[in-house]
Amino acid sequence: MTENYTALYEEHKKLGASFTDFGGWQMPLKYSSELAEHHAVRKAAGLFDLSHMGEVWVTGPQAGTFLDFALVGKLSAIADGKAKYSLICNENGGIIDDLITYRFGDEKYLVVPNAGNAPTVATALAERAATFDVTVEDASAATSLVAVQGPKAEAILLKLTDQSQHALVTGLKYYAFNEVTVAGHDVILARTGYTGEDGFELFLPNEGAASLWESVAQAGEEFGIVPCGLASRDSLRLEAGMPLYGNELSLERSPFDAGLGPVVALKSKDGDFVGRAALEAAKEAGPTRKLVGLKGHGRRAGRGGYPVLKDGNVVGEVTSGQPSPTLGYPVALAYVDVEHAGLGTALDVDLRGKAEPFEVVELPFYKRQK
Repeated sequence: MTENYTALYEEHKKLGASFTDFGGWQMPLKYSSELAEHHAVRKAAGLFDLSHMGEVWVTGPQAGTFLDFALVGKLSAIADGKAKYSLICNENGGIIDDLITYRFGDEKYLVVPNAGNAPTVATALAERAATFDVTVEDASAATSLVAVQGPKAEAILLKLTDQSQHALVTGLKYYAFNEVTVAGHDVILARTGYTGEDGFELFLPNEGAASLWESVAQAGEEFGIVPCGLASRDSLRLEAGMPLYGNELSLERSPFDAGLGPVVALKSKDGDFVGRAALEAAKEAGPTRKLVGLKGHGRRAGRGGYPVLKDGNVVGEVTSGQPSPTLGYPVALAYVDVEHAGLGTALDVDLRGKAEPFEVVELPFYKRQK
């Protein structure tokens, strides 16, 4: 596999990051302690390089109609300046990727798929656009994405934004965006994230990424900001109960298995869309296994692939699991037979031959204090 490097790779090297391959990208796994990075995001702020994510522009007179056909949600109904979480599925109803779409106007949308899936999604969108009056442009290679996550994120960005634009930052609602100048760089500033905390994601051309990164790091010093790698990002998103493609989401799973049925606009969209017939059938049949949250009663954590047991019989499988740094006990996401998926159900996870007690609990595991 070809190795890709973000525009911030040299910044990470200077900071002493240890790297890992993620979706074909060399990404920082951690800089010092993944635990310290995790706690920094919960208590102060973390700085993330997400430039491995994709950015696909959809423009033209039929942009909204096209996205209604290409994705499972009703994207034409988003208000300008807002974002929507959705899925792109295949004809069989399997999940190709989960993604966020930002609406700039009737004829301009930005679709942001996950790193390893970005080329696949861009290709699928281009193929599905054949009969629509739209242009699909994959701008992933030219675009960087920096995230500032944590309770101090807003204060840090206000230091880097002219007072005349402060209201564009402070007035930004969750899953909304504005075009703002931050540290002299024109960015798309979105109040979105993958950590369960308040925070922002900043899109900008590659040329400005290193300068912006350094400015945010410097402005955030007094607030305790630290650079964060993929290890802490994963523990943060798990505590927030957010699915990861390749773990909780895949071509073998329908949105209804993953608890994402509300994302599928079967009722609000009149016309056909890719996967509609299969998704209608999947909804009608109902899932045999359901994605649930598991809280461990012992000290040992379940990991992806570990069997979930009921009275010694296998009734499911862990997709993601680890000790929760914030909560102090093991947590896991798992697909479990629907008859054992009810809240409060006592289950075990087979930890290499030893059954450890877990319980089905409500997601997310962690909710920030607003």
